[in-house]
Amino acid sequence: MNANVSKLLNEQINKEFYSAYLYLDFANYYASVGLDGFENWYRVQAQEERDHAMLFYQYLQNNGESVIFEAIAKPEWERGDHMTPLKKALEHEKFVTASIDAIYAAAYEAKDFRAMQMLDWFIKEQGEEEKNAADLITKMELFGGDSKGLYMLNSELKARVYTAPSLVL
Repeated sequence: MNANVSKLLNEQINKEFYSAYLYLDFANYYASVGLDGFENWYRVQAQEERDHAMLFYQYLQNNGESVIFEAIAKPEWERGDHMTPLKKALEHEKFVTASIDAIYAAAYEAKDFRAMQMLDWFIKEQGEEEKNAADLITKMELFGGDSKGLYMLNSELKARVYTAPSLVL
């Protein structure tokens, strides 16, 4: 495997674990304000991010590459209103998308077609992640200002369950 692609994939593992920390911190915020549906949504999101990290981990392992774990930074974000985590999540998903795009570009340059094929799933996934984050913002803008609407949105988010990714490496 190309050394740069391997390095970027290792870095992505850390970014995915950071994403899980960040989303658990959002879940913690929502739990503290009594929005258990929002808490659930971000707890499920954190599990997805941990699994994304493990997919990168497994890909490196399957290809005989060393996995190097780095420290995971403490999530830093300014608490505000109930919309703040939603906006931060969309911003963060765009950051992750850019990171995966950079790995894909490095794999393309190195003609690492297996890595590109594996990354195709993540590129599609990031499109879904950004859409989900944007949709939550839209719903909060539409319904979050009304207590009954917020209650219904919270109830909707409480129903989310975790589904493990099905990606063959």
